[in-house]
Amino acid sequence: MITKVDKLVLATRNRGKFVEIEKLLYGTDVDLLSLANFPEVPEVVEDGDTFEENALKKARFVANALGLPALADDSGLCVDALSGRPGVMSARYAGPNSDDRLRYIRVLDEMREIEDPLRTARFVCVLALVTPEGDERIFRGVCEGKILKEPRGNGGFGYDPIFYFEPHRMSFGEMDLETKNLVSHRGRALKLFADFVKGLKLDGSV
Repeated sequence: MITKVDKLVLATRNRGKFVEIEKLLYGTDVDLLSLANFPEVPEVVEDGDTFEENALKKARFVANALGLPALADDSGLCVDALSGRPGVMSARYAGPNSDDRLRYIRVLDEMREIEDPLRTARFVCVLALVTPEGDERIFRGVCEGKILKEPRGNGGFGYDPIFYFEPHRMSFGEMDLETKNLVSHRGRALKLFADFVKGLKLDGSV
């Protein structure tokens, strides 16, 4: 059982992710670090079959290596008409050296003959919290949408320009960051995590 999180290592060197989580944890007195503070810790190969496996693998490795609670994430786009692809391969869907545009262009090419009602998709984010003692907790965020027939907007990253969020009638690529963070898969998972940590501070255990 996780009863306290005073110091936490975010299992990434991505500054943007660090700032986002730091903002959500404001007021909790959690001392947040990232792998940028520990250059000796190597990157973890994400070779799991599910988002949960990848997130847990990274968090377990970092928690064991540093002796501190660790938080790791894995996320991606799951398209129904593509049997759930790109899924856990989202970051490598067009090859190891591809960029965001090449990845979403591949999805658009594979979806060329798919009619609007069948273009359903979702972004998924899984956060894994692991302590050095082996306690684990999973937080999952999902955002439902559809795949557009052409990219829209220059904001965001990854598959954002081709992901249409119907309640706002725009793609993720057309949203400002604040709006996107309120509805996105990562924003929803992070809110669950932040609420959990804040609950620990109030109750002493969860």
